[in-house]
Parts: sequence; C-alpha cells; structure tokens
Amino acid sequence: MANRMLQFVKLARAMPEKRGAEERRRDFDEIYDEFDPEAASKQASRCSQCGVPFCQVHCPLHNNIPDWLMLTAEGRLQEAYETAQATNNFPEICGRICPQDRLCEGNCVIEQAGHGTVTIGSVEKYITDTAWEQGWVKPVKPLRERAQSVGIVGAGPGGLAAAEQLRRKGYQVHVYDRYDRVGGLLIYGIPSFKLEKEVVERRADLLERGGVQFHLNTDVGGAESFAALRRKHDAVLVATGVYKARDIKVPGSGLGNILPAMDFLTASNRKGLGDAVPAFDDGTLDAKDKAVVVIGGGDTAMDCVRTAVRQGAKSVKCLYRRDRANMPGSQREVANAEEEGVDFLWLSAPEAFLGDGRVTAVRAQRVHLGMPDATGRQTPQVIEGSSFTVEADMVIKALGFDPEDLPKLFDTEGLEVTRWGTVLTDFKTKMTSLDGVFAAGDIVRGASLVVWAVRDGRDAAEQMHNYIQAKAGASAVAAE
Repeated sequence: MANRMLQFVKLARAMPEKRGAEERRRDFDEIYDEFDPEAASKQASRCSQCGVPFCQVHCPLHNNIPDWLMLTAEGRLQEAYETAQATNNFPEICGRICPQDRLCEGNCVIEQAGHGTVTIGSVEKYITDTAWEQGWVKPVKPLRERAQSVGIVGAGPGGLAAAEQLRRKGYQVHVYDRYDRVGGLLIYGIPSFKLEKEVVERRADLLERGGVQFHLNTDVGGAESFAALRRKHDAVLVATGVYKARDIKVPGSGLGNILPAMDFLTASNRKGLGDAVPAFDDGTLDAKDKAVVVIGGGDTAMDCVRTAVRQGAKSVKCLYRRDRANMPGSQREVANAEEEGVDFLWLSAPEAFLGDGRVTAVRAQRVHLGMPDATGRQTPQVIEGSSFTVEADMVIKALGFDPEDLPKLFDTEGLEVTRWGTVLTDFKTKMTSLDGVFAAGDIVRGASLVVWAVRDGRDAAEQMHNYIQAKAGASAVAAE
C-alpha cells in the first residue's frame, strides 16, 4: 500500500495539472475517429510503467498491457502486436468492445491519480488494425498435425478462441453453429457502429485458412445429434452462449410491437449485412419515426437505444429501475447514448403496457433503492402513487439472457446443470458431468463479457489438450 501511495505522489508531481472531463472526452474521440501514429505514441507514452500494473491485473486475459504500450510509444508496432496477441485471440475485437472503463482503464494508476486514463483500448485497436493492414496477422500453422479431432458447439468468441488454441496444437478442429455466419453474438448481437462486421469476418476467414473447419446452419440436437458428435470427436466443447431472453410479467406484455432485444438487434445487423429481413422491411423491427422505449440498463440496452437513434426513431427513452451509478452497463456507453439524444428515466420500473392490439404507451412507477440484498446491492422498491405514462410505439425488452435447456435441446441425459440452468463444470478441468465433454463461456458463467468468453475458451482448450493427451498415453500403455 505504501508503494502504491508513493507512486501516486510521484505521478501527481510529474503531472501537476489534472485533465478535465472535456479534455479526456476529446482524447477519446481522437483515438476512435482519427487515431494516428503520433496520437498512439502520445497516449502509450503516458503509461507510468508502474510496479504493480493494475490494468493487467484487472484484465480477464491478463494482457501484458504495459509492455505493448511501451513498444507502441517506441514505434515498435509489430512487436507491440505480437505481445498483444500472445494472450488474446481477438485483440482487434476486444479493443473495440471491451468495457475498458470498468476493467483496464478504470484501474489505470494515472486515472486513479486524477489525470485521465491511458486510453488502452484505443491503442490496442490501433496496433491490431495496423497489423492487419501491414500483413503481420498470419493463419495458424501447427508445428505438427495430430490425428485427434475436437468438436466445438458454438462459433461465438469462446468457441473461436478455443478453436484457434487447439488448432495451434495441431488438432483437427470442427466448429458447429446453428447460424449461417461465424461469430455468434459478435455478428448478430453487437451493432456495427461498435464492431464492424468485416472485422469479425476477416478473423473467421483467418481461422478457416488456418485449418479450422466450420459447419454452419447445423442444429446440434436436431439434424446433428449430440451423441453422434461425441462419437465423432475425441473431445467436445460446448460454447453455445446464452440467448433465451428474460421476460417481464406485467399487464399488456402480449401486445404487438413489444420485442426482445436480440430480435431487434439481429434484424438490424442482418439488414446491414445485406440480408433480406421482411420483418424489418415491413416496419415491425424498424424504429424509424417511432417513439421507442427500451427497458434495461446493461450493454445490450445501450446497443438497442443507440441502434434506434441510428434508425431514425422519433424519440428514444431508456427505462431503468436503478440509478446511473448502479447500471450494470459501461458508463462510457451511457455517456455516448446521452450525447446522441437518448433520454434516461432513472429509478423507474414498468407497471403495465397500454394499447389496443399494439402498444401505445408504458405505464411506469417511480422507484427508490432500499436496503441492500444478500449481494450488497440495494433493492428497488416501488413508490406508491408515483405512476406516470410514457408514449411508446415500440418497446424493446433488454432484461438479460438465460441459458436454454441444453440437456433437453441436445437430448442428452447426464449433462448436469446448475440451478440457474448453466452447464455445471469442474472448476479446474472445465469438464462437464459427461466424460470428454467440456464447456466454456456464457453457458457456464451466465451472460458476461466477450473478453471473459475468450479467457474461458483458452482455458478450456488447454484442459481439452491435457485430457486427450492423457487418454492417448493411457491407450499406449494399455497396448503395451
């Protein structure tokens, strides 16, 4: 603690003038819109190279952030990229969509000293985009090919991270996904203004050129049985994510134009990708000229409100039952939404949806935060007699996601799940209750961040490798 305080004192002396919010915002805009080598070097050189890199500690992947910032400051971008990608399969994606304000940047020593964080995510985005432009990003080339194969169910970030790690070790990797494109949530859930689809597509192409085999439009548990998958491969990874939308049970919830968030976001993303989307073209999933109300306070809710703004909504309101300080989503995303004209109705909860056939308004109630619950979070309590009405031509429910019933979906007995419906795994081995079947990502931990899915996929890949090698070794001994 004394050493950390000494760092703050030295930092304060070195930077006598604190940077205001407007200046920090200007830096943020500069980085994401007009980032250049000079700006990258300037930002990277602000890193204090502190003795305890809290940025690295608070990164789920424990990326070696100080080192690649130092290399960037010195203009050694290829080395910076090599350092960044050594621990992260998708640095160009994480640099764009990670909530850095809650992770690395929020724990930067310079930020804690009041001088504005080093814009780590922006530098990461810059060096990896440069790496792609310069041709430094190459497909995986295993040192040797192995005869064993692995099957991965789910082509989202967790599954793709595991696929690359296992392919790097020489395994024959097969990825199965129900959708027609690789990427899962990265393609259909996250808007293009946050994550350009070509960024995901070029990564998928790189994996394919490295030998990963994709089986798209494949419904595991349907046309492709899970049992057959287990027989076909030496190990299987379940990385399906969680997509079942949580609902809200209030009067009028069955009215038309009340939509789950993923339906709205998927339609918008598909339209941007050039797909035919009849429900968008007929206006059902298009927010243009509508009064839109989004219910929820996470990153998905922010994606919905900002997408509605871009579609030309007449008005966009976000209804959230807690205050701004208690929002689970990124504060940076909230600030972006406010700048784009979104109206936040804090401490408000929906009481009923009004309308005749189609929703025309939301009746809501004011809320105050009461005593903390078992987790320490204050419990929202309705204020009696505080009802008010909000106009709504479209309501989007962004209340989070739950796992699908995988044992039933896969028609597989013995696949144990937790009381929340997530797949139960051994903490160390990442194996499920079924021999040779592993699980990673949101289907294990619940709806979470992309960077955590990448971490889980990497960890599961290592454990799958250990399992396959142990099994091969046992077979060799038995043969003798």
